[in-house]
Amino acid sequence: MNFLRGVMGGQSAGPQHTEAETENSTRQSEDLGSQFTEIFIKQQENVTLLLSLLEEFDFHVRWPGVKLLTSLLKQLGPQVQQIILVSPMGVSRLMDLLADSREVIRNDGVLLLQALTRNNGAIQKIVAFENAFERLLDIITEEGNSDGGIVVEDCLILLQNLLKNNNSNQNFFKEGSYIQRMKPWFEVGDENSGWSAQKVTNLHLMLQLVRVLVSPNNPPGATSSCQKAMFQCGLLQQLCTILMATGVPADILTETINTVSEVIRGCQVNQDYFASVNAPSNPPRPAIVVLLMSMVNERQPFVLRCAVLYCFQCFLYKNQKGQGEIVSTLLPSTIDATGISVSAGQLLCGGLFSTDSLSNWCAAVALAHALQENATQKEQLLRVQLATSIGNPPVSLLQQCTNILSQGSKIQTRVGLLMLLCTWLSNCPIAVTHFLHNSANVPFLTGQIAENLGEEEQLVQGLCALLLGISIYFNDNSLESYTKEKLKQLIEKRIGKENFIEKLGFISKHEFYSRASQKPQPNFPSPEYMIFDHEFTKLVKELEGVITKAIHKSSEEDKKEEEVKKTLEQHDSIVTHYKNMIREQDLQLEELKQQISTLKCQNEQLQTAVTQQVSQIQQHKDQYNLLKVQLGKDNQPQGSYNDGSQMNGIPEEIGRLEEIEELKSNQELLQNQLAEKDSLIENLKSSQPSPGANEESSATDSARDSEQIADLKQELATLKSQLNSQSIEITKLQTEKQELLQKTEAFAKSVPEPEQSETVTAAKATDVEGRLSALLQETKELKNEIKALSEERTAIKEQLDASNSTIAILQNEKNKLEVDITDSKKEQDDLLVLLADQDQKIFSLKNKLKELGHPVEEEDELESGDQDDEDDEDEDDGKEQGHI
Repeated sequence: MNFLRGVMGGQSAGPQHTEAETENSTRQSEDLGSQFTEIFIKQQENVTLLLSLLEEFDFHVRWPGVKLLTSLLKQLGPQVQQIILVSPMGVSRLMDLLADSREVIRNDGVLLLQALTRNNGAIQKIVAFENAFERLLDIITEEGNSDGGIVVEDCLILLQNLLKNNNSNQNFFKEGSYIQRMKPWFEVGDENSGWSAQKVTNLHLMLQLVRVLVSPNNPPGATSSCQKAMFQCGLLQQLCTILMATGVPADILTETINTVSEVIRGCQVNQDYFASVNAPSNPPRPAIVVLLMSMVNERQPFVLRCAVLYCFQCFLYKNQKGQGEIVSTLLPSTIDATGISVSAGQLLCGGLFSTDSLSNWCAAVALAHALQENATQKEQLLRVQLATSIGNPPVSLLQQCTNILSQGSKIQTRVGLLMLLCTWLSNCPIAVTHFLHNSANVPFLTGQIAENLGEEEQLVQGLCALLLGISIYFNDNSLESYTKEKLKQLIEKRIGKENFIEKLGFISKHEFYSRASQKPQPNFPSPEYMIFDHEFTKLVKELEGVITKAIHKSSEEDKKEEEVKKTLEQHDSIVTHYKNMIREQDLQLEELKQQISTLKCQNEQLQTAVTQQVSQIQQHKDQYNLLKVQLGKDNQPQGSYNDGSQMNGIPEEIGRLEEIEELKSNQELLQNQLAEKDSLIENLKSSQPSPGANEESSATDSARDSEQIADLKQELATLKSQLNSQSIEITKLQTEKQELLQKTEAFAKSVPEPEQSETVTAAKATDVEGRLSALLQETKELKNEIKALSEERTAIKEQLDASNSTIAILQNEKNKLEVDITDSKKEQDDLLVLLADQDQKIFSLKNKLKELGHPVEEEDELESGDQDDEDDEDEDDGKEQGHI
């Protein structure tokens, strides 16, 4: 080890040399270092011994060991990494260096871990799970965050090594709530001073670390969760503060814009927040408007304009709400007539038609992103009218774009406008019709494609071919002069199909096309390389093949394809209709199931209540009989028979009163239960399934409804019998009450009593008579209520009969619809059989032509292959529809 230290120390010694000699000596020393390293690690025990020496706390042992291991990793990194990886506790020993109280060893330990974790995912995971994130973030905080020195820079580089392209560590970083600890890094304030070179470097690495977590190359789920966490902890808000602050260096501002772009890309919550951010100006302006002003300003740095374009693209990515807001600023109803405030749409139009070709390209691409995968905004943009000059009528934005194209502007401007038009017209037949309505557009495109121009113009020719192909493929034949067939005939006459396909292929073969298709971020070394947009390359890849097939198809094939499309659309509409009906029926079935379960619960409750009432009535009867027996035994001999009878009658009357009150409460409970049953029956009748359901579900619903109706009828009969039995019981009690009252009055008249006893007896008799009269009145009211309930029960029976007849009518209508469906399916099968027979006839005719010696062109064979593919697809679709 001392030998190697001496060799390494000797490499730096020596006299002054020229630059060439210095480079040669450096190269030789590096080669010599690699040779010594190879000799040292040839025996893995040397590295293992070195790792064990790092456990020594002695500074003079530990620090040189760290330096030596770092040098070994720099010379032959992968080999040394593998040895350390298989060594027991090798990585864990190195992690202890971060906890060393001596800053020199700790800082050199960070450098050692940088070299150790470079391009090795397995070691990166081990280091991360050894609590590296916690220790590194603590060091950054202790050193002062972005105001720290070179140690903070080293820790940030190590964090990047651990997180970049390592999904496991990124998820561990997010789950460990370490994103929240990044927010203090960006609390830089709004001061104009204090931006040292080290602080700029640190903040640049911090922004890159944020971008590592939300990179578009990461899995979508991981990126989305990190984006949400950054918004919830306030990190996005802090970045927007830096974005709108003054005195921020240009490179930090550019990197902040790129970072904010990727934090909001595809995240609706973050995009909505960014749309609400205002710049600290008077009056306040939206941050989007301020950024667009920089993008269309040719005096701004090129990298800053690219960053603003990327931010605008990320704001509109999968954000239909934001797209609508941008397009709405171009519409006549929302334009500020006073001209005090400038909108995003006005800035884009200004950039689109300025004299700066870079502004033209950026504005065209930005506007194309406002239309990306949004047919509604493509149609809305057709309403935009532009005032070209005083006295002349306004022209549409679409027409103005084609006018600039025909004027022969710079290639960058024409490429940007053609990309905008291709994005605008794709998947939008209405826009295609508006484009073709101008009779000068098609001749201009065919003239551009047919000319033999230099290499610089080949890209424009390819884009013109793509635009004309889109006008054919998405043409709805609403203009008789420019139908699909007529446009293809025009291409055949003036350009030639093969020449057209060749020009169309110029786009994907261009050297800048592959570069733009790799990353969403527009990162170009200079403005001359700014040709293609990332999202546009996806569109070209999607449309190039289908346009080629559309050009080669004949008119008959187009007609057949249109017919098949219409048939499929009809079938799809039928299937969708029945799916909706089935979905509605499923909901109705769920509701009926819930109602049935509710009815069962209520039925159980009613049965329990009836059982309790029966037991209570029996208890009252037993108590009544017991009281009668007890009163008979308690008669005193000296008391007269009349006195005993009279005193015995009063408790009996009290028992009768209590029993009648109990029966009254039970009667009211039963009446309420009958009312609930009535409402449930009405609900069941109103929730009958709509016509058009399939046969099985209809039969099931009818059976269940019948069972429910039968159950309800049975429950009504049970309740009626209970009411009748209680009415009989009440009548008996009333009869006994009248007899007792008569006996009481007879005994009171026949037996003379003392004045005091007569007064008491008279008072008691009066009280009993009052209570008995009240009970008689209540009994009459109960009889009336029972009669009303009987009438309601009759009405319910009539309603149930009517619902049964309605169910039968609905069943007949459903059967008719099933027959119609079966007939339509038979017609579809017949159509498929006819198509198959026609293909077989064509194939046999081609074979006969070959036998007769007539040459069959390759184009015909290609068309036949295409047709077979389409027939296979149709058969598959038919099978899927039949399965559905």
